[in-house]
Amino acid sequence: MSALTDRLTAAAPWAPIRHRDLLYLRTDGTEVLVIACDSDGGIGPKPHDVVPIGGYSLGRTAARVPLLELLAAGAVPVAVSDTLAVEMEPTGRDIIAGVVDEIAMVGLGPDALTGSTEDNVPTVATGVGVTVVGRASLDMLRVGTSRPGDRLALVGRPKSAPAHRFDHTDAEILHPGVVRDVLAVPGVVEALPVGSRGPRAEADDLAAGVDATCRIPAWPVPPQDSGGPSTAMIVSHRTDIEAIRVATDRPVWHLGNLT
Repeated sequence: MSALTDRLTAAAPWAPIRHRDLLYLRTDGTEVLVIACDSDGGIGPKPHDVVPIGGYSLGRTAARVPLLELLAAGAVPVAVSDTLAVEMEPTGRDIIAGVVDEIAMVGLGPDALTGSTEDNVPTVATGVGVTVVGRASLDMLRVGTSRPGDRLALVGRPKSAPAHRFDHTDAEILHPGVVRDVLAVPGVVEALPVGSRGPRAEADDLAAGVDATCRIPAWPVPPQDSGGPSTAMIVSHRTDIEAIRVATDRPVWHLGNLT
């Protein structure tokens, strides 16, 4: 159990509880709905976009962030919504194709996706939002289950535009299958995707959630580097780090432990 599950157990059914970047709502009994979202602006194929990238690849990475957040929390994604501040043809269609292929990695088909586009006002820059709803039972949630003495690892390399140029095929960044495979390793406890604040801030958040501190002698990457669209994650574990390296083809570094 964790402080989050204690809060959810004590809360009235459907009372929203915000924790980190996710929203939790316990239904009747022990089932929990978990909601994650992310947005991208100025990234895409339009003439005024700061970071040029194809619509399909944008759809993949835009959907990836909330999917990874739900998987890391211990939830199973069940429904997706995209809000696209672009026209349907051709930009919206390309982005949606990317979203569809990304959610397929967690077993969701096109019928699990709904959304909207902007077809009244011409747009010269791209704006995208994606929301994902997941479900879990209280005993499935991993948030706050780390303990002092657990070891910490960094999986994936933090990357973010405009400092880095990459797309959804980059061999050093996370995708849903990586998170699923790593969490399936016996002894892996908790995972927290790295966002714009960088791995140091995420590691501190993970530690603070269990009244611990991070003891990290040396960082293998700059600790403040943005993880952008969740290109990396902090993992707490009680196993040999080689077991994590065997489970994934992404970079894996030992960081230190929780004290």
